[in-house]
Amino acid sequence: MRAEAGDLVAAIPLPAVLIQWDERIAATNIEAATLLGDGLAGRHFITALRQPALLDAIEGTFRDSAPRRTRYHATEDRQNASFDVSCRAVKLESGAGVLLCFQDVTHLEQAGQMRRDFVANVSHELRTPLTALLGFIETLQGPAREDAGARDRFLTIMQTEATRMERLVGDLLSLSRVEAEERVRPTEPVDLPGLLRSVLNGLAPLAAEAGVTLRPEFPETRLEVPADPDQLRQVVMNLVENAVKYSGRGASVTVRLSGPGYQPRLRVEGVEIAVTDTGPGFDPMHIPRLTERFYRVDNHRSREMGGTGLGLAIVKHIVNRHRGRLRIESEPGRGSSFCVILPLRA
Repeated sequence: MRAEAGDLVAAIPLPAVLIQWDERIAATNIEAATLLGDGLAGRHFITALRQPALLDAIEGTFRDSAPRRTRYHATEDRQNASFDVSCRAVKLESGAGVLLCFQDVTHLEQAGQMRRDFVANVSHELRTPLTALLGFIETLQGPAREDAGARDRFLTIMQTEATRMERLVGDLLSLSRVEAEERVRPTEPVDLPGLLRSVLNGLAPLAAEAGVTLRPEFPETRLEVPADPDQLRQVVMNLVENAVKYSGRGASVTVRLSGPGYQPRLRVEGVEIAVTDTGPGFDPMHIPRLTERFYRVDNHRSREMGGTGLGLAIVKHIVNRHRGRLRIESEPGRGSSFCVILPLRA
């Protein structure tokens, strides 16, 4: 019967531990050995499972045979992991026992934390302009009621803050739409040189005002890829606008279209749109987090420029929807490069 119990535990597709009547571990499977370590068989469960909540659950199930659930926390590949552990009473030839099964719920914990962080960030981003608006409204209703100069100054600031909130809400809605459509691959043929030319023409006044030179490097001939034209325009617009805003006066922004050709990162034929600037750049340590929602390299400067912290998150999701890749490179004092690699065919 011991061998049969061991075979059953080995067949469970989750980390599983069987504890027999004398509170010693009777059997484990490979998944449990990976999680908890080798050589558990024959040891008292207290020496192998040291977390108080889990020990209490095991002892409770031994005492009254009632099923229990608890959490077990571990470290896997230098990252914290959480497991939902079920404790169930079982009957063995030698007497009563307890079967433990560990289900990895780390992704659920991470998703929950992401939701909490998202709500906290949105609340923070909205609270700042709302507080400013309420303060100016109160001032205009009181001390500055008859002060024309103060009234005009406050109304200008209020318009700026309201515009900031409108931009944030617009980006949130855009992000929501992109996420909802992320699994639907676009198939409409889009002429990339035409789209890039249109975006650069639209941003020319902004670049002129910022003292930044736009340099197009793409062919005049038609080159089509399957895409959502509005979303792809949003990607290029976001990348070029960011480069113009953050490069600084006297810098240049180059928009280059390469290909078609074999793209190793896609393993198919594709094209590459690169937006490269000669601005101050930033530390490469920021690159892995740049596409996170509300992540900013420089919070103060980003807000001054009207950034919401959602632009690159939107870019990432749109590129994912197009089955493409986003590559970011930067070094302090050497500018930045944002490359979007897209497949040539659906």
